[in-house]
Amino acid sequence: MTARAVLLLALLSCFALSAHAEPTAERLAVLRHGVNITNWFRFPPNRDPLAMRAYLGDSAMRDLRRAGFTFVRLPVQPEVLLAPGMLDVLKDSVARLQRHSLGVVVSLHPADWHLETTSEDRARLLAVWRTLAPALRPFDPRLTFAEVVNEPVFPDDPQGWARLQRQVLGEIRASLPANTIVLTGNDWGSIDGLLAAIPEPDPNVVYSFHLYEPAELTALAAYRPGLDTEAFARLPFPTDDAAACQTAAARTNDPPTASLMRFYCEQHWNVTKLDARIDAVADWGRRNHVALLAGEFGASQRLNAPARLAWLAAVRAACDRRAIGWALWGYDDSMGFALHPPADARHLDRGVLQALGLPAAMPEQ
Repeated sequence: MTARAVLLLALLSCFALSAHAEPTAERLAVLRHGVNITNWFRFPPNRDPLAMRAYLGDSAMRDLRRAGFTFVRLPVQPEVLLAPGMLDVLKDSVARLQRHSLGVVVSLHPADWHLETTSEDRARLLAVWRTLAPALRPFDPRLTFAEVVNEPVFPDDPQGWARLQRQVLGEIRASLPANTIVLTGNDWGSIDGLLAAIPEPDPNVVYSFHLYEPAELTALAAYRPGLDTEAFARLPFPTDDAAACQTAAARTNDPPTASLMRFYCEQHWNVTKLDARIDAVADWGRRNHVALLAGEFGASQRLNAPARLAWLAAVRAACDRRAIGWALWGYDDSMGFALHPPADARHLDRGVLQALGLPAAMPEQ
């Protein structure tokens, strides 16, 4: 047996002897209020290392901290990470963020991998972490979090995903024995995927879920191309006023759009229904004695402002009441602040900040 295998076995044996337990209160406090920086190391507009270093300046990082954010989630595309010089750019970026007292979740976001069907992609996932995890080891483990992979699919196969996640967890743990690691369920990292998961015995992990429900509202039914998105942008939230919701559906001349809008109205999405969805995952966390993180949530900037801000506020408040950390998607994405770095973070939308329950203690625009 190799020395690496002995180390992995010893670590896993140690975890197996421990009851499930949450990470320390200090770690969970770091993961309280976050924002995704979506296009820094994922589909970057410019892959030149100098441009990458300048994507998010120190003033923007400082303003994020002043606005009340405690961490950023940093989606990292493997193809970008493995390009010449990019690992150094990533390390420099993590160091700068942490100098501004921001925690950093480094999350792998492959663009076209099919982990559930392709053994080569599973091997790539392990190989990337064999490079990335050692690179993160010099950073303060209290502020540095590793997320196995974004939104694994594995349709109707939570056990298949669990086997791969356990293998990757072992690889990361070999280099990051003290860091908190972010795990998730199958089914695109959804609430339902997490409810089907069996927690790992490792006590120093948090479990992430993503929430964009209902997609007819938050994403303007983008899963069905060709519909009248301007009509979906008029949908209300909450739908306690059924007549107003049906009136919005009646204003489109596209029958498929009207039908799906009526379906949305009939689902009666309101604060109570969102609470119930988050209650389900919170109950799962309590039963399994594990910490949770809403790693992504957001709603299209094209959605009418009252509905958008009410939905954001409802999700954020439901998470806060249950001591679930969260991260808005995203700083530079239309589901969040829609800033285009190197734009100044002083232009963070104040309505969104208020919906997030943040003090918005920013300089005047």
